[in-house]
Amino acid sequence: MEESVVADFVGRVHTTDLARDEPVTGRVILSQRRLVLVADAGKTTVPLSKVFDIVVGSVPDDLQSFFSDSVTIAYQQDGARRTALVEGEPDDMDRFTRLLFKALLRGVTVTVRHPAKLGGRVTDASDHTASISLSPGAIGFSGCPDPFKVDLSTVIDYERTSRTLGGKKRPALVFRHVPDTQTMTSIATVPDKRILNVLGRYIKLEYDEVMADVEAFDPTEEQLEILVSIYSAGGEANIADVVTGDVTQTEMVLETLREERLVVDGESGAALTRKGQMIVTSYMESVNS
Repeated sequence: MEESVVADFVGRVHTTDLARDEPVTGRVILSQRRLVLVADAGKTTVPLSKVFDIVVGSVPDDLQSFFSDSVTIAYQQDGARRTALVEGEPDDMDRFTRLLFKALLRGVTVTVRHPAKLGGRVTDASDHTASISLSPGAIGFSGCPDPFKVDLSTVIDYERTSRTLGGKKRPALVFRHVPDTQTMTSIATVPDKRILNVLGRYIKLEYDEVMADVEAFDPTEEQLEILVSIYSAGGEANIADVVTGDVTQTEMVLETLREERLVVDGESGAALTRKGQMIVTSYMESVNS
C-alpha cells in the first residue's frame, strides 16, 4: 500500500539524535506510518507504532528558553525512550497536531458501553466493538449498532483506568460528557496502554483549556449552593424548589452565574453549562478526598 504524506512544513525541531542542545530549523514530514524530521545535522525517523505519548503546548524545562509552544512526541527506539519536539507557525501546528492524532488512532478498534450511565443511573447498555474516527473537536465511534460521536467541548471529566467489557479486562477510558443538559458516562476499552495514553491526550487538548478557566473561578458559598442544587436535581431545576432562603437574593446570585456562563435557562428550569458541571465536579472531589 502506498504511503502518502499528510503534512509537510518547515519548523524548528529538536530530537534526542541531534548532538546539540538548541533546536534547529528542519523539515517536518508526517505520513500515515511515520514522522520524519530532516535538518542539516541529520534525519530522525519516528515510527508512529512506537509513539506512546503526545504533549501539546508544554515544553521540557531544559528547552523552555528555545520553544514558546510545541508538540512533544515520546517514542520507543532500541529499547530506550526518546523524544522529538516540533514548533511551527500556529496554522501549521494546529493542522499537524490534528493529523498526528488522527494517524496514531487510525484503524484502532475499541469496545464501548454507551451510555454506561445517565446522570447517576446505571443503564443496561450492551458492550459493542467500534472503530475510532477523529474529526475536529470530536471523537466518533462507528461500526457498532448505535454509532455516536462525542464532542470534546462537552467532556467534563475523564479517567484512565481498566474495565471489563465484552468479557475482557483491558485499559479503559471512562469519560463523562454533557451533550444536552444530562450527564452521560461512556466507557471505551482499548487494545493497550499506549493507545489509552494517546486517546486520553486527545481528549485532554480541549479539556485542559476549559479546566484553566474553572480553576481561576473562586465561587462564593451561595454560588456553590445553587450550582450543587442544580447538579443534584439531575439536569434542569426550578431554583425555588431546590434552594431555600430569600428568593430575591437567590435570583441575584443566579444572575451572576448566568453572567459567568455557569448556568443557562432550560425549558423547565436552570441548567448547568459544561463549565458549571466541571466546577461542581471539582468541588465534590475536594470534599470527598
